[in-house]
Amino acid sequence: MEINERILNDSEFICKLNLSELRLFKDGELDWFILIPLKEGLIEWCDLELEDQYTLTEEIDLLSKELKKLGYDKINIGSLGNMVAQLHIHVIGRRKSDRAWPGAIWGSQSEAEFDSSNISLWQTRISKAL
Repeated sequence: MEINERILNDSEFICKLNLSELRLFKDGELDWFILIPLKEGLIEWCDLELEDQYTLTEEIDLLSKELKKLGYDKINIGSLGNMVAQLHIHVIGRRKSDRAWPGAIWGSQSEAEFDSSNISLWQTRISKAL
């Protein structure tokens, strides 16, 4: 199962879950995750078997609860697919003080550099949550 090149270039591997690969988007300000279901030919949510929809919902829930523990003001969950057709879900921790609040984060650029130490922190956090 191949993951779209743009997703690979824009994110770092965290772990494999039951259905999806979890990746951390290279944003210097936000905890911004991408869940990619590891099944061929998926574009829309409805392309998933119903059982896989439940599994993906559980994975979104797990990640959302971990972000909530960090005190984010809002957790955004979305699947736009306009730039990358492959089914992938964004899960983003938002703060009222972030660069785009209260607007959409899509298309905004962080001025802060991505801190790669967040990769191992999230790998540990997610493995403990599983």
